[in-house]
Amino acid sequence: MARRRTDWGSLIAGLLFLGLAVAFAVRGAGGWEFDALWVLPVLAAGLGTAGVARALTRPGRKQVRPDPRGGPGE
Repeated sequence: MARRRTDWGSLIAGLLFLGLAVAFAVRGAGGWEFDALWVLPVLAAGLGTAGVARALTRPGRKQVRPDPRGGPGE
């Protein structure tokens, strides 16, 4: 089986949504009272963190080297 790289952005986003789902389930069951207004900043911060993680861990672009034989336009 081929080994795959860990997609940290997707992992962080998935854990964020899982945590929010658990928080709302516990709130709905009456075990925890909180103001739902905190969800938007937490969601924005979590998705921002996931985006940064994805940007930092994605493979870089390969640089295109000019043709040593000289091409059109040179």
